[in-house]
Amino acid sequence: MSNRLISSQSPYLLQHAHNPVDWYPWGPEALKKSEVENKPILVSIGYSACHWCHVMERESFEDELTADLMNESFVCIKIDREERPDIDNIYMDAVQAMGLQGGWPLNVFLMPNQKPFYGGTYFPNAQWKNLLANIADAFSKHEDQLAESAEGFGNSLNKKETEKYGITAGNQELDPDELAEVMAKLSAQFDPEWGGMNRIPKFPMPAIWSFALDYGLLSRNKDIQDKVFFTLRKIGMGGIYDQIRGGFARYSVDGEWFAPHFEKMLYDNGQLLELYAKAYQTSGEKFFLEKVTETIAWLETEMLQEEGGFHSAQDADSEGVEGKFYTWTYKELARILPDELPWLSKLYNLKSGGNWEDGVNILFQTKSYAEIASEFGFSEPELIDKLNQVKFKLIEVRNRRIFPGKDDKILSGWNGLMSAGLIQAFFATGEKRMLDLALNNLKFLEEKLYLDGVLHRSYKNGEAYTPGFLEDYANVVRASLMAFEASGDSHWLDFAQQLTDFCLKEFYDESDGFFFFNNPKAEKLIANKKELFDNVIPASNSVMARNLHRLSLFTYENKYQEVSSKMLGGMKDLILKDPGFLSNWASLFLEMLIPTAEIAILGKGAEAQALEFQKSYVPNSVIAYSEELTETAPILSGKTADSDGNALIYVCFDHACRRPVSSIEDAISQLPYLA
Repeated sequence: MSNRLISSQSPYLLQHAHNPVDWYPWGPEALKKSEVENKPILVSIGYSACHWCHVMERESFEDELTADLMNESFVCIKIDREERPDIDNIYMDAVQAMGLQGGWPLNVFLMPNQKPFYGGTYFPNAQWKNLLANIADAFSKHEDQLAESAEGFGNSLNKKETEKYGITAGNQELDPDELAEVMAKLSAQFDPEWGGMNRIPKFPMPAIWSFALDYGLLSRNKDIQDKVFFTLRKIGMGGIYDQIRGGFARYSVDGEWFAPHFEKMLYDNGQLLELYAKAYQTSGEKFFLEKVTETIAWLETEMLQEEGGFHSAQDADSEGVEGKFYTWTYKELARILPDELPWLSKLYNLKSGGNWEDGVNILFQTKSYAEIASEFGFSEPELIDKLNQVKFKLIEVRNRRIFPGKDDKILSGWNGLMSAGLIQAFFATGEKRMLDLALNNLKFLEEKLYLDGVLHRSYKNGEAYTPGFLEDYANVVRASLMAFEASGDSHWLDFAQQLTDFCLKEFYDESDGFFFFNNPKAEKLIANKKELFDNVIPASNSVMARNLHRLSLFTYENKYQEVSSKMLGGMKDLILKDPGFLSNWASLFLEMLIPTAEIAILGKGAEAQALEFQKSYVPNSVIAYSEELTETAPILSGKTADSDGNALIYVCFDHACRRPVSSIEDAISQLPYLA
């Protein structure tokens, strides 16, 4: 038996296609049925790598008795939050407005007009059946009271975010002392023992460390830089990092980065790849380079789709057990690696009875390679060589295990995040295959997901579907601007500008100066939301504001800068109050305060000069180059080579240029710092 989800593309929806629940996908058919039959709607939202989603499915949605209760009294709609983050945003807000804890699976009960009256997350089966019976009874006897309650939540959902948080877009003075205060507030929340933010569970939160690194570099504050490197070392040594194959899990359930929630998401890995590449560029530490190269090896081997797209996620579970694919018994390791076990046990804290639950070991490094090498009488290069051989053997063994489930749909915004990470890795290493992976990915997005002038969110089985959200446009624009900087191909600047202009036309709300997350003209929902706070993924509005700032520097079109400045002005007071969830906005504050360097390189040898410049990470700059005179990008027009045709480097601010120079050192000396 199968239900209506059988024709979905989403792996998450397909996981529920054989439930006895009469699931509908979100759409007119289900919404109409609810109206015609006057039944409440049950919306259940999750994603394929969500552990508790699988648990609730096994306990409740595969149970005939529970399914009968659901089918009899409700129109049941299943949603993949990764395909429809717009709907997820609306109903997550509603549940939080009810004073309940948010999370996934998210289960929300709606009136036939889509307005919510009750919700929650995971419910054990007995509690769930009880709740279903109570709500069905309340709807039949007190529909008017539920409708009144839903009306209140509906009104709350329609309140603008800018109104809710007292935000008024407009230009404001930017003061370096205020930014220093932002950094001080953030630093006070850092964990001095284990790195990261001082809270449990521990999420990597790349936007925070990206801002802190840029601030540390631009203020020449070595202490801040060291705190960033300390955190990245701890994450890279932790169980949250796949020590054998590369790639990062979503978060650790403890405060030491030890036991991860084992799912690997593309969006985390794209951002962390970019951050580790920057850390390597600025510190020269080989450990950071190792994380970059291993994560890209994982990406190529396990996440790359044949057309050039990247899959969305790998599950935490295999064979119904969380982390089974990634953990090892001591006996197993002793059989595979008898000679290496003494130093390997010390390196990864392996215990004969296991260092985690059920007698298994998570590979968890607490001492540096140098310390272990010294303890066992190796040189550090010898230890790393031995370790690489060990990893090769363990990958061979692990590849014979049953792999975790994979969500193989392709999401344009997440692919944009990964392309940006790959381009930064190319800047750090000079390895062209990393740039090729990024450019092939962007070409794939343009050819397969950009249809009739509209970027689409999702792609699977040769088909693009669901018009994109601001998150998709913003992250693809950002990657395209980086692709222009890396390749010198003005096509990517043009593509970024096309997508940005579309957002200004379709998503921008003139009334408050910010962008809607969903395109209000594409589909009628009960609320149009704006994403303003940076979280594990930076807010789509903050990414877009930074894109607009950078685009204005490449194109000399002031309209982009005007919108960006007003957005930052509106957010400034909030950044000062709570920088932990506004770090990407803080990065824009930093860029506008200093100001951003516009670097144009023109003439013979321009590409080599640009690559040299990009190799040492220079925050707060945009770069464009051409081997010959060109009008393709305003940032390059009017610039000339020297009298022999050799490249000159122009360092400009607000479109006014310093004296052109021919050496990287001279150009770097013209860059400003935070006083």
